Amino acid sequence: MIINKKKVKIAFQGMNGAYSHMAANECFPKGKAIACTSFEEMLEKTKRGATDYAMVPVENSVAGRVADIHNLIPDSGLYIIAEHFQKVNHQLLVVPGTKLKDLKYVKSHAQGIAQCRKLIKKLNLLPIQHLDTAGAAAEISQKKNYSTAAIASEMAGEIYGLEVMRKNIADSIYNTTRFLIMSSKPKTPAFQKKTIVTTIIFEVRSVPAALYKVLGGFATNGINLTKLESYIGKRNMNAARFYVDAEGHPSSNQMKNALEEMKFYTMPNTIKILGTYPRNK
Repeated sequence: MIINKKKVKIAFQGMNGAYSHMAANECFPKGKAIACTSFEEMLEKTKRGATDYAMVPVENSVAGRVADIHNLIPDSGLYIIAEHFQKVNHQLLVVPGTKLKDLKYVKSHAQGIAQCRKLIKKLNLLPIQHLDTAGAAAEISQKKNYSTAAIASEMAGEIYGLEVMRKNIADSIYNTTRFLIMSSKPKTPAFQKKTIVTTIIFEVRSVPAALYKVLGGFATNGINLTKLESYIGKRNMNAARFYVDAEGHPSSNQMKNALEEMKFYTMPNTIKILGTYPRNK
């Protein structure tokens, strides 16, 4: 997906060379990517208008859900306007001149480590978590650390002057991260036949089969759910929030009926549409 908008700023978490940076460049080739030290900073910058969009990683095809982000999105004050699937090609990066026998450790983001377990085990390296894949590359480059490799992108290797010791080291050749593009203003696409996704969060009532009945509302109205996740809400350990990706437009009769049925089995004022956007294929 390419959005040809000039002079827009896109916030991403991490340092230059991170996969979020690559995703921002791919989606906004004419925009300016702005590095942020945390997800909170990335979302806040976009909320107050310092950046136009936030590039938010939510899940990976190998390592699963990105930690913490689902707890931050609902209360961010932002809306999902698009999604993007970013191919992830991990490289084993080292300080120039490093020999394989010199390596004892490998450093990367938790997701990077989780996505490359087979090679880490094969080389008998001790994994060390870092806040960012590109940050790990920058650190070993700055410290001239010959005993530690970084798992990061080829782009990060070029930026920080590292060599590629092993190419494309992910456990799966289909390694892909799903990103949500978020904005301070909603951008609902026109009602049309192409596949539209509506992301909804809600909290069910504490009654038997409440979730079953909520999901039944989607089923009886012919709405396909492509994602369903639960996580603990803020009130107490028993208050579970649910995150749903549903194929359908809020203006359709089917979606209207499903949302209306949800109200009977959810806590008051907990249904929230986080965004409606075209399915990225």
